[in-house]
Amino acid sequence: MSAAVQDPSSQKFVLYESNAGIAKITLNRPAQYNALSGEVLTALQEALDHIAADDTARVVIIAARGKAFSAGHDLKELRSSEDQDFHQRLFDRCGGIMQTIHQLPQPVIAQVQGIATAAGCQLVAACDLAIAADCARFAVSGIKVGLFCSTPAVPLSRNVSSKQAMHMLLTGDFISAEQALQYGLVNSVVSLENLESSVTGLAEKIATKSAPAIKTGKAMFYQQLGMELSAAYEFASETMACNLNSGDAREGIDAFIEKRPKASG
Repeated sequence: MSAAVQDPSSQKFVLYESNAGIAKITLNRPAQYNALSGEVLTALQEALDHIAADDTARVVIIAARGKAFSAGHDLKELRSSEDQDFHQRLFDRCGGIMQTIHQLPQPVIAQVQGIATAAGCQLVAACDLAIAADCARFAVSGIKVGLFCSTPAVPLSRNVSSKQAMHMLLTGDFISAEQALQYGLVNSVVSLENLESSVTGLAEKIATKSAPAIKTGKAMFYQQLGMELSAAYEFASETMACNLNSGDAREGIDAFIEKRPKASG
């Protein structure tokens, strides 16, 4: 994918490129296993904010360079201070990034080529979709150093069953890519050599779909999850009626009925 816009991040802790409606963020701290230091969090937030304001971006990929997708928080940075407020701010900023991904109008795909531990596993779980290489492994391993992975538990418990999540959180054990697929943490597992093409193919497929419908649908999907069943149906019905009466949906349905290509717009 060739770069079509300037990297919006202030540092090169993440790389950014955009082409044909696909925005790609690449974690770029391979020697540190893409640990989510304060600088990385700042650069990642800047890239996501840039995408949120970019009407040309239809889908987002989050990838990483090196052997690890992300090893989570930078433990040396965490131990550099005894100030609880300092630690709280770091965790709040990381949680803010996960919520930004959740709130983006574009679908976000994690491209997982290596280990994803602690907040790195949290990042995978926070994405809307995830494709993993068969060599990837996942863990919420803070418990092994006496730290329960409380913030990673939030999206993890919204992806996998409670018992599976608690087993991972209480043991810190790694699970394989195939186990992550069985648990529902990732959508598919492919060979490492086919990972990029598989993610790009999925992104290209999504990018051809109606952007207004996807924006509406993503917001609806996550909002209804917290609702009681009847309220969820009421909200979904209202959302779908609004969507149906949009110009984009009317044109798409007319084109289908009339057996003609849908007009671009």
